[in-house]
Amino acid sequence: MPKECCTEGFNRLYPEICERNCKYILTTRIRLFDVNSEYDEINQKMKVTLMSIPVRDQEKALKFYTEKLGFIKNKDIPLGGGNRWLTLVSKDWKDSPELLLEPAPLHFEPSKVYQDALMEAGIPYTQFDVKDVEAEYKRLKKLGVEFSVEPTEMGPVKIAVFNDTCGNNIQLVEEL
Repeated sequence: MPKECCTEGFNRLYPEICERNCKYILTTRIRLFDVNSEYDEINQKMKVTLMSIPVRDQEKALKFYTEKLGFIKNKDIPLGGGNRWLTLVSKDWKDSPELLLEPAPLHFEPSKVYQDALMEAGIPYTQFDVKDVEAEYKRLKKLGVEFSVEPTEMGPVKIAVFNDTCGNNIQLVEEL
């Protein structure tokens, strides 16, 4: 058990905190504060069920992500004003987290500014894991997908970065 941290009794309440910096949590347990000022440990795990990616045109994004990348449409719910709750899932992992094609850049200027800044700097908005970056690169190139970074080994991974035609750079990652 780590020695006492900077806050008295901290380690008694959080024994899984690293003694080196009092921030690094070594467990996935969540601790909740109850009304009696005591901590109740719950072996509950958080999980990602949805992630969003900003797109300038939902229909164009749907076509690109399904026809070129191979995702499948999961939900398509009209929200009014031409917007939709449009989610995709992996073709081979249908209970995977959903990918929301979010039209935020059209309605929320800070989202558009952030998306533009990432594109200008060449920074990927997100990444997708693949088994073989080289094979995926070749497949997508044949479909006309434009890459800004060709397959490149970077330590324990191989990456490639492409333009999704909807305002984002997307990074493909293969663990070596």
